Amino acid sequence: MAEKLFLSGDEAFAYGVRLARPDVISAYPITPQTVVVEKLSEFVEDGSLKSDFIHVESEHSALSCAMGVSATGARAFTATSSQGLLYMAECLIYASGGRFPIVMMNANRSTALPWNIYGDQRDSLALLDSGWIQGYAKNAQEALDFALLSYYIAEHKDVQTPFMVNLDGFALTHTYESVEIPEQEKADQYLPEFVTDNKIDFNHPKNLAFSAGPDTNTFFKYKEHRAMLNVRKVVKEAEDRFEKIFGRRYTGLVEKYKTEDADFVIITLGTLSGLVTQVVDELRASGKKAGLLRIRYMRPFPDEEIVEALQNVKAVAVLEKDISFGAEGTVFTNVNSVLKKSNLDIPAVNYIGGLGGKDISTQEIEGIFEELAKIAAGENSLSVKFLGLPEGVQNGALNQGAAK
Repeated sequence: MAEKLFLSGDEAFAYGVRLARPDVISAYPITPQTVVVEKLSEFVEDGSLKSDFIHVESEHSALSCAMGVSATGARAFTATSSQGLLYMAECLIYASGGRFPIVMMNANRSTALPWNIYGDQRDSLALLDSGWIQGYAKNAQEALDFALLSYYIAEHKDVQTPFMVNLDGFALTHTYESVEIPEQEKADQYLPEFVTDNKIDFNHPKNLAFSAGPDTNTFFKYKEHRAMLNVRKVVKEAEDRFEKIFGRRYTGLVEKYKTEDADFVIITLGTLSGLVTQVVDELRASGKKAGLLRIRYMRPFPDEEIVEALQNVKAVAVLEKDISFGAEGTVFTNVNSVLKKSNLDIPAVNYIGGLGGKDISTQEIEGIFEELAKIAAGENSLSVKFLGLPEGVQNGALNQGAAK
């Protein structure tokens, strides 16, 4: 029988990785990811996970090690966060270009400077173009399940692409809830053994991680792009199989909540969706047609699902813990592109919040829905708004003295 435990998001993900039986874990600690590799080291020590645990000297080495493992045809896992993920940036592009289906958990955390250990999503979204699949969990149960789903998807013969599973730092990594731990026998039934031709094989020698000049480089990049597009159908296959074996159903690249008849929708990702869901329920109780669209995968991007969900919406807001300085939020850029390509004439506003772990309140969410109603009625609005700024700052230059 499945066991229920009271776990943090970090611990839940570690249990999911144990169920996936990686051959090698390359570990380097960084807050707020450290609990994951600590827990996995305990599993290896007590014998409940038969895996080689390698404590490397840096995040760069952690992913380099994982690539070497994958290149031998073995299943690899590593984890990181924030500055550690950025330190890995070179290796991320090597791993995706080499088509090594590594799974890595990233604890979303603010990036320096100013130095900060609390959660926003600037780390993973800064590396959105690195060629990795990117998924975002909303709670500890989904975090555990993502560990199994990510290996199934990444290792699929039509994908062969590394997978970054993102958990909001502290808001998910360090909060506790009841989590169902599937039986190992069912996990083994769900997840096939890792089989690949993209490996070192002395009986069938081949070149791995090679260079390619102008005449062939585009061909390899096109194959990488096609593999990412293939993720769409493999996600469905993985989730259908998951429901059949474990009884839990996931909803593909997005999760829709009361969007069918919504006038106003907030789009977000990760744990923020729980707060928005609460406000949507309160507004619905008062007769206001609010809705939520949670993006579960940022790559591949859910173009079709967004268009379908927003067909009859009067105004939409993208709420994200990220900013591309001098432009707008990265999630908003992607959503806005879809709206324009699909000729959906919907007013869209970008709200930037939660930077450096700053709390976002229910009142602020309610305020976003109120502003969407005004925008739909024809009132002008800034296209990018920061939550939590002092009054009077939003429309003008930030006072340097106050900033200090």
